[in-house]
Amino acid sequence: MQTSIQTIPLNNLALAFIPVLAVLWLFVKWRLNTIQALHAVLRMLTQLLLIGYFLNYIFTSESAYLILATLMLMVLCSSWIAIGNIDKIQRWQLYKTVVISILIGGSIMLALMTQAVIQLDPWYEPHYMIPLGGMVFANIMTNISLAAERFYVEFQRDENYISARNIAFNTAMIPVINSLFAVGLVSLPGMMTGQILSGTSPFIAARYQIMVMCMIFASSGISTACFLMLIKPKK
Repeated sequence: MQTSIQTIPLNNLALAFIPVLAVLWLFVKWRLNTIQALHAVLRMLTQLLLIGYFLNYIFTSESAYLILATLMLMVLCSSWIAIGNIDKIQRWQLYKTVVISILIGGSIMLALMTQAVIQLDPWYEPHYMIPLGGMVFANIMTNISLAAERFYVEFQRDENYISARNIAFNTAMIPVINSLFAVGLVSLPGMMTGQILSGTSPFIAARYQIMVMCMIFASSGISTACFLMLIKPKK
């Protein structure tokens, strides 16, 4: 079995952008929001190149404080993105609530998985802590975004708090539950795919993916529930 992942030469990587340019051409031809699509592609390219250099520095460092600072930055950024579809005035009011919610659900599950399940040594091992933290916070971000949007829609329809909360929670959890149904049958998720590509046994990769799916389901559910409870209107 192959023991290391194959390097992609830059000229080969450039071929991946040919179909991207084709889609951008469709945006122009059909007079759609070409600027937004082009901005998204360029931002993706820039962010990934920069994060590549940044992660290379983090992975070679032995500073627990740097790892914790990076994780906290992830929390702050994901919290802001999560409420991007909320009115600007209300967004600032909700930001602290979202940060607290993500910290509660994300920190509990990240600590459990890295310290009890994998048992990292050292405890802040960046090769595990940063990727797993990214998975946790990104999925919580999506869940809270869906929950916030749905909750306020239902609340504006004169639904009582309990009803709006339950509808919002159920809506937010649909993508996570669907991913549990699909994993292994429809898709091989990122963690498992990456390990298989690097030469890891599929049986070992499956164990890691089970851990990741449990982590995502639980952290998303806990954080979303915390958020919906914290935004309960005061009587």
